[in-house]
Amino acid sequence: MNDASLIEDKATLAVETGEGTFGTSIRMGPYSLTADEPVSAGGLGAGPNPYDLLMAALAACTTMTVRLYADRKGMALERVEARVQQVARRSAGAAQDVFERELELVGALTDDERTRLLTIAERCPVSRTLAGGSQIRTYLAGGLESEGD
Repeated sequence: MNDASLIEDKATLAVETGEGTFGTSIRMGPYSLTADEPVSAGGLGAGPNPYDLLMAALAACTTMTVRLYADRKGMALERVEARVQQVARRSAGAAQDVFERELELVGALTDDERTRLLTIAERCPVSRTLAGGSQIRTYLAGGLESEGD
């Protein structure tokens, strides 16, 4: 089912820039950024690569989710930081992709609050999407659909 209006309303658009092999301009509503591959992979290093963007989404979602929960519960969280790195890739022969996420929670928090915030980090929407897997449907402009995964 290809609902073009749904795709258009919430789409992120990526378009080749013509700068180097992998340079890509990405638009999300009023925001834009550039993605690329590092020079070592044949790119110009003009922006983050797709996996960097994926890790950024996980880190950002984590900090936002932890902040929202801490504020709602009146916790003395002054600052939250999330560091994410990919430590294994299926494309490199691993059984599955593995991301490690490290949280730094700054503030006068009890051990119970810190433990609760660690649990809440697992509940951020991007974390749930990655952990649960997703279905991706791919269409050609004009309505042809791929078999997909």
